[in-house]
Amino acid sequence: MKPIFSRSISFPPNTASTELAMKTENTSRLQFIQQSVAAVTAFTLLPNPANAAKYGSVGRGSPEVLDPKTAIVDDEILASAPVQKAIAAVKTYKESTTSIKAILEGNNQADIKANVRKELDLVQLRADLNTLNTAFDEDTQRGTDRLVRLIMQDVTELETTNKQKPGVPRSEIRLNIIYGKLDKLNKAFSDVLQFV
Repeated sequence: MKPIFSRSISFPPNTASTELAMKTENTSRLQFIQQSVAAVTAFTLLPNPANAAKYGSVGRGSPEVLDPKTAIVDDEILASAPVQKAIAAVKTYKESTTSIKAILEGNNQADIKANVRKELDLVQLRADLNTLNTAFDEDTQRGTDRLVRLIMQDVTELETTNKQKPGVPRSEIRLNIIYGKLDKLNKAFSDVLQFV
């Protein structure tokens, strides 16, 4: 009987050149610079995909925003008097955005600064939202904290957008921005209330 592997078989060395094949034409310095500038320009000026955050149902989701159905709520703290007072206050803030919008619909040149400062007082608003936040666990608070920051920013921007020079009528564009801020605040208060 013959052995299966009677002799050692080896592969012959590769005789192909292992050197890099370079272009045989010489590239001038001017051509190199032109090609480099064209490449840099293309990478800089051509559009890239946008990475947007999530606001409402638009955009890419944020890891900090939670579904209210998955929120972990401490029922004992939720039933406490301070948290119940904060919930009632948030409902009042939501109604205030509707009443301020009604004022503007009645007179689109009305100065709503006093109404915003009285009904959406930033200090009291922050205190009420923070009190409401105490009823949630840490993970849920990360999501509601984001909503709180957005609410505070929108109230500040509403005050800023309302400013107008004496004797200069409010433009349609500015009026639409104010309406948009009021609608966004109304939605944000609704979102916060969904957690309770």
